Amino acid sequence: MKGFLHPRTPTGRASVTAGPPWHYAGDLITIEYRTDPGKVAALLPDPLTPAADDPGAVALIWADWQACSDGGEELLDPVRSQYKECFVVVRCQFAGRTYSRCVFIWVDKDFSIARGVHQGYPKKFGSIHQTRPHPFGPAPRLETGARFGATLAAGDRRLAEAVIELTEPSPHNGFVNAHPMAHHRWQPSIEPGKPDSYAELVESKSASFEGGQAWAARADLRLFEAPTEELADLTVDEHIGAYYRQVGVTWNGGTVLA
Repeated sequence: MKGFLHPRTPTGRASVTAGPPWHYAGDLITIEYRTDPGKVAALLPDPLTPAADDPGAVALIWADWQACSDGGEELLDPVRSQYKECFVVVRCQFAGRTYSRCVFIWVDKDFSIARGVHQGYPKKFGSIHQTRPHPFGPAPRLETGARFGATLAAGDRRLAEAVIELTEPSPHNGFVNAHPMAHHRWQPSIEPGKPDSYAELVESKSASFEGGQAWAARADLRLFEAPTEELADLTVDEHIGAYYRQVGVTWNGGTVLA
């Protein structure tokens, strides 16, 4: 039977996603802020510990992606390549090294959720929107004063909304999401009450990266309570910075750490 993930069939054509490497091109809105470090620490399972410096730093990132496997055929069938996501990144330490870690993430396509299961991202379905730049008409250009909005909703509830205004070119687009990722891949046992069938801590990072000019920005960010979400618990206690950047990334596997 063929297919990278379910369903596996004699041809593999019905698999929810082709196998890696996966190639991404996207527009990222990143807002970094500080919350209570104890709230970040509470989301770090053993054997991870909080980052030694700035342990309460959080990045909330909106991304508008086009993605494909080798060959790029998905780009010519856009329903298979275009998706949006919003994700929350903190930093942690393991074996003396600093990692980034995604603690919450919402996406709007099933193939993205499937990839997340493989990579260790805790993906859920959501409704994600952000302003797109364009060189003509009323859309913002990538220039000083340009304003972009972004929203996140899930389960019929709005969870976050933001407006950023570009101020000047920046040498980077933040520090919280700038490390290799430390994620867990879990599979609960089919037998109730039994330990997980497997639980691995993995390192994951880009196989290649390219990016356009990053822009610093001012940001207005609001988080909202919802009955089945915990994003609002990571309260915005102090703004650090905000950024806009267009990037291209390839992902092609990771390493088991523990």
